[in-house]
Amino acid sequence: MVYKGFTWALSLYIAVVFVQSLFFKFTDAYETLHIFGVLGAWSGFQWFADYGAYGVGVVELIASILLLTPLRLYGAAIASGVMTGAVFFHLCTPLGIAMPEFDDMGNIIGDDGGLLFYNACGLLVSGIILMILEFINTDNKVKQYLQS
Repeated sequence: MVYKGFTWALSLYIAVVFVQSLFFKFTDAYETLHIFGVLGAWSGFQWFADYGAYGVGVVELIASILLLTPLRLYGAAIASGVMTGAVFFHLCTPLGIAMPEFDDMGNIIGDDGGLLFYNACGLLVSGIILMILEFINTDNKVKQYLQS
């Protein structure tokens, strides 16, 4: 019973954060334009600056749906992959840890003190824990393949 409650709590945490972030990704919020603009310029792929947020948002939506189904293992794996990328980009690119905060007009009014980065780390750890628990405690295709 504790196992089910814990895995549901982790699943809901990840899914709620991912779904909440879709508003920013799908409405071209200033924060999103900044993040993907920096990454597009850094990588030299302008298409990533223009469309990366939509792609990441779709993947996060798919992960969120899977997390609320018996396919939770696969949703956790996708979430872990997305958040590994987020943590990597924060640490290894000009993006950095502290993200600017914007007012309604798009002017930078401060920074988030690293809140977005720390949230990404929390989601990554949660996704990894959930993935391990689901792998160990469920009969899944991955485990069946590895045991054959």
